[in-house]
Amino acid sequence: MTQPPFATLSTALAALGTALGALAVQLRADGYEQYVESVATASVLMWTTACLTVVTWVRFRRTNSH
Repeated sequence: MTQPPFATLSTALAALGTALGALAVQLRADGYEQYVESVATASVLMWTTACLTVVTWVRFRRTNSH
């Protein structure tokens, strides 16, 4: 069985979270306050998912190393 692409997935999710965070900052600077909270929430969700993907990756490697 080949290893799932955990590194690619977590990197892509972290990049998306960073892009959404930058978008939230830009929206606030441009005066679009009504959208900042939802975009910032999506950014935090992407970073949380990236971290959980890394945890899953570590656990996957630990169970398959025996």
